[in-house]
Amino acid sequence: MEIVRTVTVDRSIDQVWGYLSDFTHTTDWDPGTVRTERTSGDGGVGTRYHNVSKFLGRQTELDYQVDEFTPNEKLALRGENATVVAHDTMTLSGSAERTTVTYRAAFEFKGIAKLVAPLLAPALRRLGDEAEAGLREALTQL
Repeated sequence: MEIVRTVTVDRSIDQVWGYLSDFTHTTDWDPGTVRTERTSGDGGVGTRYHNVSKFLGRQTELDYQVDEFTPNEKLALRGENATVVAHDTMTLSGSAERTTVTYRAAFEFKGIAKLVAPLLAPALRRLGDEAEAGLREALTQL
């Protein structure tokens, strides 16, 4: 299951990258995120984050690791818990005046969660819509 959203804002790519490359900022723009904290690393490849989110009324925790870190271009993380593996990728393009961010969240469900995954599609699409709006608002305020 995958969600892809694109946001374009009148902010420099340096500003947007500086903000998004710190995954703890998810609390500002991702409506499901309760908190995200860096647990190790300097933000680059190998950095780890612990994320607590609410989804469908339940709290869930994922441990993320940065897999790709290309300044002003791409940030890719892999998160995992007992029921899901999440791949979050932010790809940037732009200039000193305007930046486009493509956010891709892919979910691989494990175990019994695989059986109910198709039923989660509408809720995940709604979460994607809310995250897109939150991301646009947060980036516009930079």
